[in-house]
Amino acid sequence: REFKVFSDAGRVMRPVFTVQQEDDHESGIAKGALVLTKDLVNKLAKEQAEPPEDPSMKIGWEGLIRAGTIEYLDAEEEETAMICMTPEDLDLYRMQKAGYVVDDDNTDDPNRRLKTKTNPTTHMYTQGEIHP
Repeated sequence: REFKVFSDAGRVMRPVFTVQQEDDHESGIAKGALVLTKDLVNKLAKEQAEPPEDPSMKIGWEGLIRAGTIEYLDAEEEETAMICMTPEDLDLYRMQKAGYVVDDDNTDDPNRRLKTKTNPTTHMYTQGEIHP
């Protein structure tokens, strides 16, 4: 086994959502789901509408990182990461792994988003893409 630590200045890293790797009974997050929950998103929306008086109570970007909902990947880590494109793709993958039949969206709408087919050899997603 090898453990590498890269600390070069200016190393390119990008943020991604974190996918829960084990069932967490404390938080109620199931294995294979995004760590970012609707509850946390609602707290962020409330914070945006009514900023807290005490700056230490602010969640913000740093709070998301501390909570483990977002992490930074560098080019080396991306080589081995399994990144899903959208949360919907992650849900479809989980349904498919649970044995449900997921039908393809074969509508004739030319403006629909093209979805990639799930690779049957994919074991587990580790991160989710953050789209602006």
